Amino acid sequence: MHQILIRPLITEKMTNISSSLGKYGFLVNPDSNKIEIAKAVEKKFNVHVVNVRTINHPGKMKTQFRKAGRYTGKTAKSKKAVITLKKGETIELFEQV
Repeated sequence: MHQILIRPLITEKMTNISSSLGKYGFLVNPDSNKIEIAKAVEKKFNVHVVNVRTINHPGKMKTQFRKAGRYTGKTAKSKKAVITLKKGETIELFEQV
């Protein structure tokens, strides 16, 4: 079985959304579906997930020039998930020092 949750998305936009609307972003495995993502978040953080929205990002083509010639390749594809929690629940993504 593959790891579903890779890491949380900590950006300015996600921080504003999480504090006001109770939504959190995660970088997830591209092969996982919404049901697996919801179960993984519920199990790891002990919360109730109301909604899951996903965004697929395909890999980009990259070209690199070197002395020996031109090389083309592709960056890795990724998937983001925005999780909505039950009203009043929160997730502590940062540990207090």
